Amino acid sequence: MKFIRIFSIVLSALLLGAHFRWHGMDPLSIPAVLFPALLFIKKPWAARTMQIILFLGGLEWVRTAIQIASRRIDAGEPWVRMAIILGAVAVFTAVSGLPFSRNKGLRKQYGLEKASSVPPVK
Repeated sequence: MKFIRIFSIVLSALLLGAHFRWHGMDPLSIPAVLFPALLFIKKPWAARTMQIILFLGGLEWVRTAIQIASRRIDAGEPWVRMAIILGAVAVFTAVSGLPFSRNKGLRKQYGLEKASSVPPVK
């Protein structure tokens, strides 16, 4: 089960890196792909940094969806399916960091036991 939690973080990072690379934002693509290396640092600041990056990544997907939808609407092209797909990617990316707050094992591993007021999920 831990693999799935970690996999979602890595997949979100790879998707963000590919997104930035596709749009010519190379200075952001490399850090986006490398930020999961923070998983090896078992400190509260590393977990919180990953959560913040993932939340901001979700916002980036929302921004991109709005931008593409606007262009497609102006051109009279279909946009709903694209908005649903990018919306799902945005939600997936943003919630990938939740296990650090919701999972007792990860909270303990990263030293978030005392810092978190969220009840553990069993």
